[in-house]
Amino acid sequence: MESMRDIRTRKASVQKTMKITKAMYLMSSAKLKKARARLDATVPYFMKLQETIEDILAHSPEMESLFFAEELPAPAKDDGKKRGYIVITSDKGLAGAYNHNVIKLAEAEMGKGGDNVVFPIGISGKHYFLKHAGFGAVDPEFAYGALEPTRWRARDLMEEVVKRYREGQLDEVYIIYTKMRNAISMDAEMLRVLPLSKHMFDYEEDPGTFTHTYLPSPQIVLEQIVPNYAIGLLYGAMIEAYASEQNARMTAMDNATSNAEEIIKDLTLLYNRVRQAAITTELNEVVSGAAAQE
Repeated sequence: MESMRDIRTRKASVQKTMKITKAMYLMSSAKLKKARARLDATVPYFMKLQETIEDILAHSPEMESLFFAEELPAPAKDDGKKRGYIVITSDKGLAGAYNHNVIKLAEAEMGKGGDNVVFPIGISGKHYFLKHAGFGAVDPEFAYGALEPTRWRARDLMEEVVKRYREGQLDEVYIIYTKMRNAISMDAEMLRVLPLSKHMFDYEEDPGTFTHTYLPSPQIVLEQIVPNYAIGLLYGAMIEAYASEQNARMTAMDNATSNAEEIIKDLTLLYNRVRQAAITTELNEVVSGAAAQE
């Protein structure tokens, strides 16, 4: 049986750990609220971009664009398509199955075939795909940590991807990230970014005079807006992933705190039993000593 000193040491260690898990829970909670507020502040801008795209498509349904295509065929091992996957993970663990679920979906999609390139956001994902290169080549120049998302980071990243798409280095671009349904439900999802499908937009064809004037032309305006819209898709995915990571970490830390409380409770009971046993032993020794002197 452990000594009282050993039990006190274990209990103190668990209490220190519990303080850390509580602090991490509060930090993740604050980061989650901040990320949500930042996303809400930018939604109107990107919604306006979407409305502009819908207006142009509605009045020029026959317009052709590098950034649009009909429904894409399912990936096949010999289709020769060059696909880029932006995979959003975290920089560190302690977030339950957050990284595992994203990586699992990424492997399933990339395993279908094609010439895949991985653009990892987050150290966890980058390290994993560097070790498992069979699913897709990790771009050596692509180094983005899963820091607090900003529009500028999303812009820098997506501009590089769009550049490669324009140059023909990529045929399709997808984002794989975690979407938070609610406080207790999160799912890994894949979002198609390029080429876009006209079916992704809500509009009714109305060929004829535009309700707005687009200069120098609707075609050129569309070609300029779509890359910014893609930036918005990535920024939204980064925010969703970041919020999901914080939510997953909050859940993990809450569970860890509850487990620590249970361990402390058990150690307290064990300590009391050992202490009671020690007192009983001492009393028996005193009684035995007194009886021996009689």
